Amino acid sequence: MGHLPGAVLCAPGPPALSRTTSDTPWGRHMHDRKPVQSWLTDMDGVLVHEGQPVPGAPEFVKRLRASGKPFLVLTNNSIYTPRDLQARLARMGLDVPEEAIWSSALATAQFLADQRPGGTAYVIGEAGLTTALHAVGYVLSDFAPDYVVLGETRTYSFEAITKAIRLINDGARFICTNPDATGPSVEGALPAAGSVAAMVSKATGVEPYFVGKPNPMMMRSALNTIDAHSESTAMIGDRMDTDILCGLEAGLETILVLTGISSRAEAERYPYRPSRIVDSVADLIDEV
Repeated sequence: MGHLPGAVLCAPGPPALSRTTSDTPWGRHMHDRKPVQSWLTDMDGVLVHEGQPVPGAPEFVKRLRASGKPFLVLTNNSIYTPRDLQARLARMGLDVPEEAIWSSALATAQFLADQRPGGTAYVIGEAGLTTALHAVGYVLSDFAPDYVVLGETRTYSFEAITKAIRLINDGARFICTNPDATGPSVEGALPAAGSVAAMVSKATGVEPYFVGKPNPMMMRSALNTIDAHSESTAMIGDRMDTDILCGLEAGLETILVLTGISSRAEAERYPYRPSRIVDSVADLIDEV
């Protein structure tokens, strides 16, 4: 989970969603934005869903690559390295370069390297997280580490969680890659890093600093990675509470797709709105 990756240019769509329509809630003020020159997109729920490509996603990625515009595929999942994710996406017909994948693991490693270069960390997580931390010069240790870093894993160990609690009680700073309480699987929801972080916080009285979405730092680090500007970048996501919120707070155009978590009705319940809503990335192919 690497570098795990416009107002007037849109194709005609339903009037209520038109970017040039200023008298509808979802189109309001879109004519004031600069044309989209770079794209950020979530992965699960936008490009893939339950292990299958979303219809139109391979064509969308192909158009992105052909356009030459910078883009990144974002994921809060810290389990996999960008190379792992590239291979997984390729098996589903999505040709995403390794350097076009940006994960919460990479954002966390970058954050720690900026905060405390050459530090130490006790890590609960998989190769995506440990590889990213090694790459920025961190030493993984359970002896008086600077940080306890909690990421995603399919095999949370009670022993490891206990060790993390004791290290935090002894003064280690608490970092979590992402706040997601659950993650998707073919069998149904799985407990994710946010749920385990809540347990550790309950035991220690210490809240973690979450690096991944909806922290706008995740989005800003992605923008910096591709040298993009928020005013001319669009964020595509399927979750109002992470993708859209994160993009909104980072100043991006936000596009909610209905192929994942949030429905149109659910979107109306939030106190903030995406710039617009489309059925899927298939509706965005002609805009790239």
